[in-house]
Amino acid sequence: MASMEKDSVSGQMTTGHEWDGIKELNTPLPKWWVYVFWATVIWAVAYWIAMPAWPTINDYSRGMLGYSSRADLDNELKAQKQARGAWLAKFQTASVEDIAKDKTLLNYALVGGKVSFGENCSACHGSGGVGVAGAYPRLADDEWIWGGTLAEIEQTIKFGVRNEHADSRQSEMLPFGTGDMLSAEQVGQLADYVVSLSTKTPAAGSPGEAIFAERCTACHQEGGVGSKDLGAPALNNAIWLWKGNNQAAKDMVVGQITKPKHGSMPAWAGRLDDNTIKMLAVYVHSLGGGQ
Repeated sequence: MASMEKDSVSGQMTTGHEWDGIKELNTPLPKWWVYVFWATVIWAVAYWIAMPAWPTINDYSRGMLGYSSRADLDNELKAQKQARGAWLAKFQTASVEDIAKDKTLLNYALVGGKVSFGENCSACHGSGGVGVAGAYPRLADDEWIWGGTLAEIEQTIKFGVRNEHADSRQSEMLPFGTGDMLSAEQVGQLADYVVSLSTKTPAAGSPGEAIFAERCTACHQEGGVGSKDLGAPALNNAIWLWKGNNQAAKDMVVGQITKPKHGSMPAWAGRLDDNTIKMLAVYVHSLGGGQ
């Protein structure tokens, strides 16, 4: 039987339990701790009654206060939409050029465009429009295949490139040296000339120059300056979309001459609203010093 007694040192009653001569004191909890404990119990019961708490088979207990975090979110979204309404109304009636001229609208467009770019465009064009070599063009430079004005960028975003949309930008490079009259040697000479254009040292008077003038200037123009109307990229610079990191420039050019690669961009009209597309156009225009 447990024997309870008063401890001679502390003056506290023991519980009667003893281990190896050590007796367990019966020390009650502090009053404040007991009060706090019961207060939390009462609070938990009150919360359970007042707020949504228990799941049921098909629903959940609503609580006496009828609180709903989903309803709060809906209200916040409605308030946000209402606050944006004044801005979006201005965007609806303004052109991208008008937006760029209005400092307040421009700042709003740049912020909104950056967010939309991260959500919709960065998967291909990279964060900040840095592009991916051999796959997706870089937007953070001043080279624009289809034109870099605000209106031209907006059109490209809206309708895309080489897709099924009726207003999509379309262009195609024909293969040379795989069925026409160009021999492998002539293809090599043409590639040499194109490489010389990119290094700003065009090989004047070379066989490749004559071939380029005959076969390529209709699209890429004299001197390889390109044509935004035809979607023909400029060849007189060192910006290469299809150049691999470990591939010689001439080999890359030969591959593009004989077996051209053609990328595609989806049309965002219908996926994104007009205001978002305008914001994106303004933001993309700002990335590389748009024209």
